[in-house]
Amino acid sequence: MSSEPARFDRGHTDDLMTFLTAAPSPYHAVAAAAERLEKAGFRQVLETDAWDATTGGKYVLRGGALIAWYVPEGAAAHTPFRIVGAHTDSPNLRVKPLPDTGAHGWRQIAVEVYGGTLLNTWLDRDLGLAGRLTLRDGSHRLVNIDRALLRVPQLAVHLDRSVNTDGLKLDRQRHMQPIWGLGDVGEGDLIRFLEQETGIEEGQVSGWDLMPHSIEPPSYLGRDRELVAGPRMDNLLSVHAGTAALAAVSASAELPFIPVLAAFDHEENGSQSDTGADGPLLGSVLERSVFARGGSFEDRARAFAGTICLSSDTGHAVHPNYSERHDPTHHPRANGGPILKVNVNQRYATDGQGRAVFAAACEKAGVPWQTFVSNNAMPCGTTIGPITAARHGIHTVDVGVAILSMHSARELCGADDPYLLANALTAFLRG
Repeated sequence: MSSEPARFDRGHTDDLMTFLTAAPSPYHAVAAAAERLEKAGFRQVLETDAWDATTGGKYVLRGGALIAWYVPEGAAAHTPFRIVGAHTDSPNLRVKPLPDTGAHGWRQIAVEVYGGTLLNTWLDRDLGLAGRLTLRDGSHRLVNIDRALLRVPQLAVHLDRSVNTDGLKLDRQRHMQPIWGLGDVGEGDLIRFLEQETGIEEGQVSGWDLMPHSIEPPSYLGRDRELVAGPRMDNLLSVHAGTAALAAVSASAELPFIPVLAAFDHEENGSQSDTGADGPLLGSVLERSVFARGGSFEDRARAFAGTICLSSDTGHAVHPNYSERHDPTHHPRANGGPILKVNVNQRYATDGQGRAVFAAACEKAGVPWQTFVSNNAMPCGTTIGPITAARHGIHTVDVGVAILSMHSARELCGADDPYLLANALTAFLRG
């Protein structure tokens, strides 16, 4: 048997797997990121409070979004920002406002399909339930039932003889409602169950943002454990890398820029919300940071003009079984380093100048990198990159890590790539 070859530091990837497990929802993701930043000396500031000119690390939480930044000593009001952008949400199933349903003696939970999820990957999995509960007094409580609670059962092949020849056909309304027990359906059963599980007094929950999640933990995969399989890599992999990079640079003695992590919600359905990249959150935080340091509108304009954002999101590794779906000359590979994402129709925001910025950061970090371009015959996905560039007038570059099974309930990447991405992001934030 061959011994495991020498690899890059796996401590980062081990911690990524811990982060993925701790973050079954966007609300848990920002809480886990904030906990890491707190350990690095950051402190939360409230949007409803007046902000001051103190230096150091700060962060804002709003729903499933987090904006964190570090103001170094002596930073002028017009000091530009260096931003790592990412998103906290992943395609999945979301619980409806009237969740209790069922038929023929089966108790079920009514769900909506969120984003462009691969529906078949949610079938016959043991699912937990997580998210945010809102109480009558306006406070919030995170909930995570991380055990086998739900299951979306697939139809047996005996009742669908053509499934392996004509393909699986799923109706998003009729076929995706998970079961969670037997018996008669009772209105309010799910919320009463969650109140009991979390120790909340019955009747106190008045709102909820809940979603099933696969309880199978992330794991190394392959003969030499050179791959990682896990949920929500799109895009918690980038949130984790950006958090690690921001914490690392906050210990730097001198920084020519103000480093920022912007982790948005709702990217998978268009980013148009108060916590999405197309909302006002990032611009508001950056402007308030300028004004808190005594800046004027002119200082704000100067700061934004010198700002660069790396929009970090997962991209497609070349698929060995479907290589014809990829551009014939651009084949990103697992463990080949982070990818630069290019699309001249502005589905990605990268241009030649941005390519030079990313190449310089990778060179400084000693990190190999690759380029992704879509096959001309295939539609190209998009990211928060073009939205950030257009909304704020900020020069933006799209990057990420190449993965397989994107938008599956369980995705796959190279075990070294998360560490390589984090190093590149750290070098970028340091300037």
